[in-house]
Amino acid sequence: MTNRPTSNPLDAPLSTLRGVGAERAAQLARLKIHTTGDLLLHRPRRYEDRTQLRPIADLALGEAATVRGKITALGTKRWRGGSRSVFEFVLEDGTARLHCRWWNLPFMEKYFHAGDEVLAYGKPVSLKPRTLDHPETETVEAGEENFIHLNRIVPIYPLTEGLSQRWLRSLVWRVLEAQEAHIVEPRPELKRPPADGPASSGRMPETLALPSRARAVRLLHFPERMSDAEIARQRLALDEFLELQLEIQRRRRALRANARGLPCAGDNHLIKPFLKQLGFSLTDAQTKVLREIRRDLGGAQPMRRLLQGDVGAGKTVVAACAALMALESGFHAALMAPTEVLAEQHFETFRHWFGPLSIPVELRTGSRKTSNAQHPTSNVQRPGLSNSATGNRQPATSNSLIIGTHALIEGGFDPENLGLVIIDEQHKFGVAQREKLVRKGSYPHLLVMTATPIPRTLGLTLYGDLDISVMNQLPAGRGRLKTFVRAADNLPKVFEFIRGKLKEGRQAYVVYPRIEDSDFGEIKAVTRERAKLEQEFAPFQVGLLHGKLAPEEKEHVMAGFRANRVQILVATSIIEVGLDLPNATVMLIENAERFGLAQLHQLRGRVGRGAHESYCILVADTKTEEARQRLKVLAETTDGFRIAEEDLRLRGPGELLGQQQSGLPPFRFGDLTRDGALIERARRLAKQVLDNAEKS
Repeated sequence: MTNRPTSNPLDAPLSTLRGVGAERAAQLARLKIHTTGDLLLHRPRRYEDRTQLRPIADLALGEAATVRGKITALGTKRWRGGSRSVFEFVLEDGTARLHCRWWNLPFMEKYFHAGDEVLAYGKPVSLKPRTLDHPETETVEAGEENFIHLNRIVPIYPLTEGLSQRWLRSLVWRVLEAQEAHIVEPRPELKRPPADGPASSGRMPETLALPSRARAVRLLHFPERMSDAEIARQRLALDEFLELQLEIQRRRRALRANARGLPCAGDNHLIKPFLKQLGFSLTDAQTKVLREIRRDLGGAQPMRRLLQGDVGAGKTVVAACAALMALESGFHAALMAPTEVLAEQHFETFRHWFGPLSIPVELRTGSRKTSNAQHPTSNVQRPGLSNSATGNRQPATSNSLIIGTHALIEGGFDPENLGLVIIDEQHKFGVAQREKLVRKGSYPHLLVMTATPIPRTLGLTLYGDLDISVMNQLPAGRGRLKTFVRAADNLPKVFEFIRGKLKEGRQAYVVYPRIEDSDFGEIKAVTRERAKLEQEFAPFQVGLLHGKLAPEEKEHVMAGFRANRVQILVATSIIEVGLDLPNATVMLIENAERFGLAQLHQLRGRVGRGAHESYCILVADTKTEEARQRLKVLAETTDGFRIAEEDLRLRGPGELLGQQQSGLPPFRFGDLTRDGALIERARRLAKQVLDNAEKS
């Protein structure tokens, strides 16, 4: 309910309502309900069909149901010492008895009396005798409002201490009766076919009109059929998605209207020798994406493009070519990475690539800054890469590539003539951080890259202001990558397998969820396990890498691993992104059930980057069906997009993206795991709104 004048009754504070005093208003405020409009958008967490109550005699073990009966006995039992108790009442409905119990909540006794008629909801934990532990209950009271609470489908709301379902449901009914006429369409300019008649069941097809907003709010709270509640949710979710899409598209249109694209398409005088010295050909997917980038860099508006490439698809080479286009055009380029480890690796990689081309490469992190004088990249020579690769045609460029971490966002970094900003592993940064970096200079072009495939619903919301390119083709010459799920008691065999690979000259990663020991003894930590692994794999060298190490320690460990002086790298998920060591062919992840699927896929992507066959071994507690299903997906596929969709379905966007990242509004009704069609529809409606506004 947005964009309304303050005189709208839906903006009135709850204290203006009959029966809502200061105490009730404070209770509702804990639920983030402050106005009558907030109250009408307080979403029920489930519904009970009280036209179809289950006889107590028909209850099934572990199957949720609602019953109605009278309390015939009740009392509290306390154990010696007073540390344990159980309150229990017996409910009878004429078919059987039901025991309802609350453990260690003796105060529950004051809420019930013998002879009370009670509705109870829960899953039986026993049938001999029939028993519910900690059921949801509601006392049936005589009164004229019983038509709200009985013999219908009723909403069950999230509550807070002091509020009852019956009181809150009655309040919602009264407010809805009084204020329904004030629930207006947030976008009246959109013409919607009338749909206030009977709503069909199931998922809403694209062509079927959703109900009006007022009708949707009524169906949300008091559906006539169970399917009505989902239809109401979809209508209210569409409104949420529409507001988000309007914001996204306004931002994109404002950029197009106010900013001119810098001419950064280049002329190939650097890219041609660069590709020649690489020693391998680009994939068709890389070539296609580079065409899209070149078109954007030469366009009238600044490029805003997201590059999704599955693990190992070759995004870094694409980033190098994009940077070269800007450099060819006389502009600086900047690349921001989420960790110092990844920034250092990019620095070494680009010095190796750009040195023979006489292109300066600089590094700026929180602990280290280089300058061209300190790192005369024009003198860098690598075996097999001579200045003849450039054809001896091009003098050293005065423009440079600056690589860094969050330090690039700070005020001390303000380069003149910045043409292109590249953000690696975009999902590790917040939207605000992205915006802060692109404000450097005069509307530089922006390329954001992620190796965490973005499910389409997230792509349309989180990255809705960006054009999207996808690379799903791996370079030739990669060895096969096999994934296995093993229980902890298989570790001796796993260690024996790793030792065999080390003897062949290969290297391995071993990943744990924690840095240090905690109270959770079953979760392993790198600081403790490293000592064990040193004994297990002697005389092979074991290195340690985690986020609390000083930057120089991290670089020392990584240098040793790159040079194969360290054969096993014990690490946390800090190695999740960017590391590229073709000789590392084994990835062991312990407590794998503690990681998300997308994160496990990223970690697995650190191996399988060379010609040798590679292995990812997930050691996990798979006692639960969910854990088995999640890890089974990884064992069955290396398709990052399928894995990301499954991760979104199982864990939701917050877990997939990380809390700092999302930049998304909190959706009351929208569900990014299943509302793809609604998001698409909202995007089309937003375009219609803005197009009409521009014409008028």
